[in-house]
Amino acid sequence: MSIDLQRFHATYFEESREGLDAMEAGLLALDAGERGAELINSVFRAAHSIKGGAATFGFAATAELTHVLETLLDQIRAGERAIEAAAVDAMLASVDVLRALLDEAEHQRPADQAQVRAIHQRLAAVLGGATAPAADVPVAADAGGRLIGWRIGFQPEPSLFMSGNDPLRILRELEELGPLKVDARLDTLPAFDALDPLQAHIGWTLELRSPVKRAAIDDVFAWVADECRLQIEPIQEQVVETATTAGASKAAGADAETSIRVGVDKIDGLINLVGELVITQSMLQQLGAGLDGALGERMQAALEQLERNTRDLQDAVIGVRMLPVDAVFRRFPRLVRDLSGRLGKLVRLQTSGEATELDKGLIEKIADPLVHLVRNAIDHGLEDPATRSGAGKEPTGTITLAASHQDGHIVIEVGDDGRGLDRNRILAKARERGLAVPEQPTDAQVWDLIFQAGFSTADAVTDLSGRGVGMDVVRSNIRQLGGSVQLESHLGRGTRVTIRLPLTLAILDGMTVAVGNETLVLPLTHVREALQPGPGDVRTVKGQGRMLRVRDEFLPLLSLGDTYGYGRAGTDAPVAVVIEGDGCRLAVEVDALLGQQQVVVKSLERNYRRVEGISGATILGDGRVALIVDVGGLARSRRLPQAA
Repeated sequence: MSIDLQRFHATYFEESREGLDAMEAGLLALDAGERGAELINSVFRAAHSIKGGAATFGFAATAELTHVLETLLDQIRAGERAIEAAAVDAMLASVDVLRALLDEAEHQRPADQAQVRAIHQRLAAVLGGATAPAADVPVAADAGGRLIGWRIGFQPEPSLFMSGNDPLRILRELEELGPLKVDARLDTLPAFDALDPLQAHIGWTLELRSPVKRAAIDDVFAWVADECRLQIEPIQEQVVETATTAGASKAAGADAETSIRVGVDKIDGLINLVGELVITQSMLQQLGAGLDGALGERMQAALEQLERNTRDLQDAVIGVRMLPVDAVFRRFPRLVRDLSGRLGKLVRLQTSGEATELDKGLIEKIADPLVHLVRNAIDHGLEDPATRSGAGKEPTGTITLAASHQDGHIVIEVGDDGRGLDRNRILAKARERGLAVPEQPTDAQVWDLIFQAGFSTADAVTDLSGRGVGMDVVRSNIRQLGGSVQLESHLGRGTRVTIRLPLTLAILDGMTVAVGNETLVLPLTHVREALQPGPGDVRTVKGQGRMLRVRDEFLPLLSLGDTYGYGRAGTDAPVAVVIEGDGCRLAVEVDALLGQQQVVVKSLERNYRRVEGISGATILGDGRVALIVDVGGLARSRRLPQAA
């Protein structure tokens, strides 16, 4: 029977992109001076795996390019060629072209054929150049007596066919290495009525009568290393020891069985169901509050247990969507390498907190803003080596990327030790463009001008900078994710941009407040305290409006009823809630505090339209809709009149 290989395409594309990431990381390590047989083998295995799948599925262009890459890598790992900058540059460029070819195969978006031809010519030029032995690459020697062949035990996992692999193709590749004796093992074959034609059951005992290198055997099985039980033993005139490959042993097979690939849509479906469960739990709590006596006590105990279980379930399901921020950070070594080379600058990249986890949806959307920030840091922030040396600095500049969890948020920092921002130059450019500038602006207000649309202090327009596009887009994208951006700079010492994001956009802890006849939700991560203003605590300051005294500090005081047009309930004792967002603290006046609860965030823009000052909506236990306050938006609206 024939097997429809298209069903395996999605897995191949996903695994191939992971392989390209591994290749790029390995090549960058080689470029940085790291050496070792395992490092080179890891790059080779990634290329070989991509080639094997491409050949199986008929993606000829991908298979041809990876075949040339294999040839070059094979010469390097065999010690026949030194690791040179030209070869590494060509292979890194090949990774970019392979990404385009995979995109063409998956989405039918044609790759640039001129680039494909150019990379083939570039690799051919490297291969055709003079080759120098790579003395620094260790080559493993065979132990024992004279090697005359290999004995191989090959037992595919039952799921081998489902990944598009064919054991017979593997045997044919082995035959190309020398005379091969093949014996099929049928002891694992089930009874006929239990036979599943889509599962691999037959094992193989193989004897290859050829003294090839062990690496050549590993290459043949590289594509199925995690989907089989493999034992490889040298056949020698006097056998001294037996070796078992660690990468494809029973342990690897066991590891493969501990994880499965699940589509993101299925995870999203689970999160939606958990969200509905949170709403149902809220409804039950509201109904249970009306019960008295013993039945009421039992009901409350059961509801408390339900709340604990629901929160545990929610944490577990959201945890499935969480990915380490390294998924974004690992693209920057290549970006820094290429960009610093173009600009003639020496740049060191330092990262920390790569294991910090963030929702997958945010991971995908944070990448572009971070690319903008890193490019700006290298282009605008860091000086060239001569300028740095003249200023008493180390010629190599440093870019830092750091991630951490703080107060229910993820905080990502992008910093540099470059020239810093020139306050006077920014103010001059802002006045030249007619932007509103306060009479005696603080540093924070000056730095905020950089985020205005089209603002730029670059003297020349290049393909990297000077068009005034970037920082305003960064802030806009971050705000759409419910986050904020802050900038801090010191002239001559560098600049740091801090991004704060919610851990997830699905469910949040909120404080419900009464405003007029409506209920609003304040995200709990932005709430600092609630208090009852006393006589004389509220004052009106000319040009700044109402201010609330909180201990020794005066904070702007906004009425949520007036802000959103709800009016007031007429209470004589309004409550003030101190909130913080977008680097600004202020107080909001509400009619009453209703309580704290988990709320499921629903997109108002997707279901209705965008409303200024509102970040989303939720459904309360009684079925009513409550709007979620955009705390950052309130802070920004309060700051605008000050800059007028």
